[in-house]
Amino acid sequence: MKHKINPTVDCVFKAILGSEENKNLLIHFLNAVLEPDSLIKEIVLNNPYNERDFVADKLTIVDVKATDGDGCHYQIEIQLVLHPAISARILYTWSSIYHSQISKGDDFDKLKPVISIWILNENLFDNVDEVHLPFVLYNQKNQLILSDDIKIHLLQLPKWQSDEVKNEKERWIYLFKEGKNVDVDEPPEVLCTDEMRQAMETLDRFSENADNYLLYQNRLEATLLENTYLHGMEKLKREKEQERREKEQERREKEQLQAKLDSLLLQLKEKGMDDVVAKIS
Repeated sequence: MKHKINPTVDCVFKAILGSEENKNLLIHFLNAVLEPDSLIKEIVLNNPYNERDFVADKLTIVDVKATDGDGCHYQIEIQLVLHPAISARILYTWSSIYHSQISKGDDFDKLKPVISIWILNENLFDNVDEVHLPFVLYNQKNQLILSDDIKIHLLQLPKWQSDEVKNEKERWIYLFKEGKNVDVDEPPEVLCTDEMRQAMETLDRFSENADNYLLYQNRLEATLLENTYLHGMEKLKREKEQERREKEQERREKEQLQAKLDSLLLQLKEKGMDDVVAKIS
């Protein structure tokens, strides 16, 4: 019996985009998302897929790191649950890669661009409709870009609601969003391309191979536990914030009532009604 496999579970995600045998898929994915002027043709994986990494540490942070022929660095990460510090983490991981390129005494001109792509299973920006949100260091007033060395791309999976795939980027989005429901033996037409069939072969390996499926189940369980913890912490935070607001509202109402009482007492005193004031006080 074949099991359906979710391609956003970290070990599967990295096997699809971060393994040596699937380097062509990583190149295809990067060209599809980034649409560079000159297509990426060669890539070197800096941290290739190794199942021992997942067995040894159930909470390992999984990303794909690679370098192209021009020395440009790429980082791709899947994030299933957002946490309050996600924006800081995105910047931190980008800066770690950028900083690691040189050592003390090296010239800054050795630094090469770092492009980060984050695939988000939850929306970081609910108030926009776009699925793909690219970011750069940009001066809005004068329309100036400080540097091309930093580029961060967010792919908000929930924002993609179309049943029609118009390009290769949307095909990848479809795979990561809907892949968990796909029958790899009879995939929908949108996934009947050479690249998507190759990606689904990876899903098939996790489905049919007992060791791979056990690894997948363990990672899925770890992910669910982590997600439950994060959602629980977020719920607790919201409850505490609600409690704080309610107490603050109660305090303001008491202050308003006290201010009204003080005003009334002052008016009574001004009218010589000290006996009434004494009774109220």
